[in-house]
Amino acid sequence: MHALVLAVLQAHGADEANAGAVAETVTRAERDRALSHGLFRVPGYVKALQSGKVKGDARPVLNAATPAVMRCDAGNAFAPMAHKTCLPPLIEAAQTFGLAGVSIQRCHHFAALWPEIETLAQAGLVGITCVSYLPWVAPHGGQVPIFGTNPFGFAWPRPGRDPIVIDMATAAMAMGEVQIAAREGQAVPLGTGLSPSGELTTDAAEIAKGVLLPFGGHKGSALALMIELLAGPMVGEAFSFEAQARDNGDGGPAQGGQFILAMSPAVFSDADWAAQTERFVAVYDGIEGARLPGAKRHAARRDPGVRAVNTPLLTEIRGLLS
Repeated sequence: MHALVLAVLQAHGADEANAGAVAETVTRAERDRALSHGLFRVPGYVKALQSGKVKGDARPVLNAATPAVMRCDAGNAFAPMAHKTCLPPLIEAAQTFGLAGVSIQRCHHFAALWPEIETLAQAGLVGITCVSYLPWVAPHGGQVPIFGTNPFGFAWPRPGRDPIVIDMATAAMAMGEVQIAAREGQAVPLGTGLSPSGELTTDAAEIAKGVLLPFGGHKGSALALMIELLAGPMVGEAFSFEAQARDNGDGGPAQGGQFILAMSPAVFSDADWAAQTERFVAVYDGIEGARLPGAKRHAARRDPGVRAVNTPLLTEIRGLLS
């Protein structure tokens, strides 16, 4: 998978560094069976390279606003390339000062959020991040989209163990999952979204043409609004509807921003935070039916077996080499 994605992206103008960063992200998603963020995204990556919206030879630039706050101009790179640039200095600053943040501008994010925040957790840090982008989600009570699916991620370190990782859209379902359900002819739960005529439906294909709804009614809508602000003006980037207005509509990821915050529990806490965490997890795991966020993905990661790939998708991606 990694070799295929690397070759396809290089065939369409990405240099080795940029293609390699994306190929790593795509492969990690397939390894962890996060199908909506793996090979499924490759045609979109290619479209963005073909149109010139994304620079295949971008070199993101990181500048310090303060010793603990950094600004990264991604230079219209795909997000994994920006992360390669900004995460190591962010980790160092958070470990030194207890808290550090980075704002990423002119970035094209098209993947899950857990890769970047798990990197922070593996360094003993708590990670929080969010992105917005194209408006597919209507606010609670409305039928006109103004929010992106507006995901946020949170990772909590557990030394020697898998971190606790939350990575979720504030939409009732991520658009990629809706698109995959439409491809497979599968129904989605009522409340996921509306048809183009504004009717509630379980038909994923109709929702993909219509509008998504926030999860949890007004509560999910409020979180989506918070993320619009954090991933927009907080980092010097556009709101989702503004990103759509300037996008070329090529089907690839739009330009937008990302907010990342890293915190050190070792600096914040005057107690044994790691042992306290494990006491909580022991009680949590003792509840029948409970599962820590991210546990299913971590279990898939340890499975060395083959991975199933949609045949038409694989054929489409291989065709991009010719």
